[in-house]
Amino acid sequence: MGLLRRNPIETQVMKSVFIVVVVALILRGGDSRGVTKAKPMAPKKFESFEYSAMNCRAHSASLTEFGGVGDGKTSNTKAFQTAITKLSQYATDGGAQLFVPAGKWLTGSFSLTSHFTLYLHKDAVLLSSQDLNEWPVLKALPSYGRGRDAAAGRSLIIFLIGENGTIDGQGEFWWQQFHKKKLKYTRPYLIEIMFSSDIQISKLTVLNSPSWNVHPVYSSNIIVQGITIIAPISSSNTDGINPDSCTNTKLKTVTLGLLIGLNAVKSGWDEYGISFGMPTKQLVIIRLTCISPYSATIALGSEMSGGIQDVRAEDIVAINTESAVRIKTAVGRGAYVKDIHVKRMTLHTMKWAFWMTGDYGSHADGNYDKNAFPEITGINYRDVVAENVTMAARLEGIADHPFTGICMSNVTIGLAKKAKKQPWTCTDIQGITSGVTPTPCGLLPDQGTDKPGGCDFPTDDLPIDMVEIKKCTYTSNV
Repeated sequence: MGLLRRNPIETQVMKSVFIVVVVALILRGGDSRGVTKAKPMAPKKFESFEYSAMNCRAHSASLTEFGGVGDGKTSNTKAFQTAITKLSQYATDGGAQLFVPAGKWLTGSFSLTSHFTLYLHKDAVLLSSQDLNEWPVLKALPSYGRGRDAAAGRSLIIFLIGENGTIDGQGEFWWQQFHKKKLKYTRPYLIEIMFSSDIQISKLTVLNSPSWNVHPVYSSNIIVQGITIIAPISSSNTDGINPDSCTNTKLKTVTLGLLIGLNAVKSGWDEYGISFGMPTKQLVIIRLTCISPYSATIALGSEMSGGIQDVRAEDIVAINTESAVRIKTAVGRGAYVKDIHVKRMTLHTMKWAFWMTGDYGSHADGNYDKNAFPEITGINYRDVVAENVTMAARLEGIADHPFTGICMSNVTIGLAKKAKKQPWTCTDIQGITSGVTPTPCGLLPDQGTDKPGGCDFPTDDLPIDMVEIKKCTYTSNV
């Protein structure tokens, strides 16, 4: 399953693409219509439910109407493609929704369309095909210049959504090929949204992605809510949610477990991202729960060459993770990471609570600008409680280009029994602290607990906070 088959350098925005819904009620039963005294007829079955969404749809259909077979063995790639092509005619007539009933639906990649809702029943499981012929190859993203795993392009991604339904990317094959260095192309991303606006992904369980799980890129007005993403630690780069060159995005009530990569905010890679010049900004993260021993709960970068600005994260719980917040960048990235605000984090068992590095080092190619220095400034953490931490912070900027405006307030970090003797490592940074335990390094002087306005969290609403959610319905004879 996949995204629109569109040239990746096209900048036209597709409106209301990929709306995922939340179901409140599902009904099954007989329908008395069509029953007469003279000639009794078998009652028709129906599927009916209500859900909340940014936009409702005027037309409805079920995948079974287009030959879909949910036996876990039959390929449904053609059924999805046919259904979406047929329903696309309603894009200018109130839009359409496609219902995937209970069952196991094997499929390769397919493309969605504008003004469209794809809805999974709670007992529907979408299985990614293991047939490589069902995975076309796309050009590399223009802000990356090459595939992320390999210099060539990338496989067409899967796009699957629903109401507590399940998507199983069956990524074991891809992980093995990656580890054996046998891939010619970048592995598929499970859900990718490109050049789109007004997007909702809700109530979904995502398993075993070949690579990144949810990747909105070059898009705006995005809500990802109530989803759970899981992959084994034997996987590789199975990032949870990666907003990439996106504006006005909200991630709310998300659970991520045992991923190699949790949330990574991105905006392009080296000279390609600088040239494309599309930042990620106005990102809201609320109620995030994470478990991953090899990943940061929230990472900013390392591909941040279009810029990252105005990120607001709150009510974060992280257990057995590598770090809470990590900023990754390097000479050659250029651009900026600024106006980052994080509050109310509860952390248990990790190597570093805070981690910043200016020498991440991974480059798209050897043509990056060695004079393109990133600006890291306005990084704010407050109201943090952590326990069983090996090291409070590892903060390493860039020589002659320090990371500035770092602020930490009301932070208590309980160190592990086998913690490092020196809890803080600080080089090429500047900032202040207030009420932080253990005592920070000298480059983050304590301002005292009576200083007002320490690491203030923004109080204004962003546009995504004001999006109205509507009550919608689906009813279809099947």
